[in-house]
Amino acid sequence: MPIPKAELHLHIEGTLEPEMAFALAHRNNLTLPYTDVEDLRRAYSFTDLQSFLDLYYALMDVLRTEADFTDLANAYLTRAATQGVRHAEIFFDPQAHTSRGISIDTVINGLTAALHDSERTHNISTTLILCFLRDRPAQEALDTLHQARPHLEHIHAVGLDSAEIGNPPEKFTEVFTTARDMGLHRVAHAGEEGPASYIWQALNLLGAQRIDHGIRCLDDPHLVQHLATTQTPLTVCPLSNVRLKAVPSLDQHPLPALLDAGLLITINSDDPSYFGGYVHDNYQAVHTHLGLTQHQLRQLARNSFTASFLTPERKAQLIAQVDAHPW
Repeated sequence: MPIPKAELHLHIEGTLEPEMAFALAHRNNLTLPYTDVEDLRRAYSFTDLQSFLDLYYALMDVLRTEADFTDLANAYLTRAATQGVRHAEIFFDPQAHTSRGISIDTVINGLTAALHDSERTHNISTTLILCFLRDRPAQEALDTLHQARPHLEHIHAVGLDSAEIGNPPEKFTEVFTTARDMGLHRVAHAGEEGPASYIWQALNLLGAQRIDHGIRCLDDPHLVQHLATTQTPLTVCPLSNVRLKAVPSLDQHPLPALLDAGLLITINSDDPSYFGGYVHDNYQAVHTHLGLTQHQLRQLARNSFTASFLTPERKAQLIAQVDAHPW
């Protein structure tokens, strides 16, 4: 069994496997523009973040009903359990659904139907992170946050994702301030394709408690020092970075440099259906291609719980499981 770990950077819509896409399309009387599963898989060849997002949003059209979202979440949890995941803080993109006529209630009710019982059925505790699409208006994000108010018992944080270039975090300062005042944690994608200055904005203007991706921090030594001193977590996604051309190859991934700088790094899968692997597959990949030792991988697993929004008591319990796990 893989080492126990938390997954903190996982888009539930990005777990939509081709087989499920076809199954849901059939259930909802839709026709996908692909002849079969293998034809769809061939479309998973991306040149950058935007080329991925184009397919990502198009395939979401098969998600129509509460049952669709429940089945999607259950399929992820089933896979995650085999990957050693014991806690998952799961992103979802309500605007990608409400913009095509699916109510936010349908999305959240469908997801929580699977998540509320996840500890019993999969031995995985879960929380939801409501993400705002940064390439859409900030007012729409604020409206979405207010629409989610009836569901706040299921939502622990807000995030910021989608196309980074040209969409700086500062655009969402008011939204994140409102979320903070509602008692929600804050995370933000920054420094994946965008510059290190976006990470500063996420920290200083949005009050981000974790940075998703963050690999461009290495372009700013002062920022690296700040992240190391504050131990602000980075949720790094190696296979994603390679598939979206953020780094040339896994052998050249900056993960070792991030670790050497003393940063609090976690390993995650991002959109595993599209990027060639779930979270433990990412652990195995960095072990193989970057030579990370078992000691380093164990520390990354510890970090995943340290960086989570779990209670200190629960973190300690799960880190003890990491330390007791035989390699």
